[in-house]
Amino acid sequence: MRGFVPAVATTVLLSLTILLITSCGGGASSQTAPPAAASGGGSSPQAGTTVIDNIQQNNWLTCGACGNDGGTGPIANYSATTGISSPSEDGMSTQFAIAAAVPFTNGYFYQIHNAGSQQFALLTYEFDLFVPSGSENAPQAIEFQCQQQLNGWIYNFAWQADYGRNIWRIFNYGTQQWEASGLSLQRFSPGAWHHVMAEYHNDAASHSVFHDALTVDGVRTPVNIRHDAFFANDNDKFTNAFQLDSNNIPSPYSVYVDKMRITYK
Repeated sequence: MRGFVPAVATTVLLSLTILLITSCGGGASSQTAPPAAASGGGSSPQAGTTVIDNIQQNNWLTCGACGNDGGTGPIANYSATTGISSPSEDGMSTQFAIAAAVPFTNGYFYQIHNAGSQQFALLTYEFDLFVPSGSENAPQAIEFQCQQQLNGWIYNFAWQADYGRNIWRIFNYGTQQWEASGLSLQRFSPGAWHHVMAEYHNDAASHSVFHDALTVDGVRTPVNIRHDAFFANDNDKFTNAFQLDSNNIPSPYSVYVDKMRITYK
C-alpha cells in the first residue's frame, strides 16, 4: 500500500497506467500511551465527532500498479463492484476482487474526503468483512488505511493482515516498510461477517502518527505504536483505502465489505 494520488474512478476491471507516488524518507518508531478507547463496532459515536458512514458504497478510485511493492511493475486485473445485495448486511455491500496474472501484484482502491485543518484526537476506521468459501487462504495480504496530509506532512495510518506470515503489520510511511505490530493473525473464517476496527490519532506539533489499537470481532488489542510523519510539502487531503494482494500462485479471490465507517474528532 502506498500514498494516495489522484486517479480515475472505476467500478469495472482495471488496467491503468501508473501515476506518480510520494516515496521514501526517514522515520523512527517508538511506544507511547494511546488516547481514550473508541466505541465498539456499530455503537453511537461520542459527542463532537464526525462520522462518514457506509462509504463502501461510494465511488472507489485507483492508480494502476501503485499498490505493488515500489508502486511499479505489472498491473493486476482487479475490480470494485458496489451495490451488492448478497452477501450483504444491508443490501449495499461492495465486492473487491483480484485475478492477477503475475504473482505478488495487487489491487489498490481509495476515496478522497474533505480535508480537515486539524490533527485527529481520535480516528477510527471500521468495516465488516466477508470472505467467501474458497478464498479464505487465497490472499497474500489484505490491507486498509486512512491518510491525512496536513500542512505538508503525511500522516499514514495503515494495517496489513499478512497471510504469508500470519501476523498483523503496520506501515511506516517514512521508511516505506511494513513492520510487525506484535499481533498474530487469525485468518478470517469463510462464509461469515467479521468486524474490524482500527484506532489512531496524530500530533501535528511533534509530527507523530499513532496506531493505538486494533479490534477484530469484538476483541480489542492495544498496540500503542508511534511513527514519524513524512514531510512531502503536499496539499491538505484526507483519504481512505482498501487493498487486495495476490499470492505466489497467484490465486484469484474476492471479499465483500459492508458498513464501512470513518469516525474522527
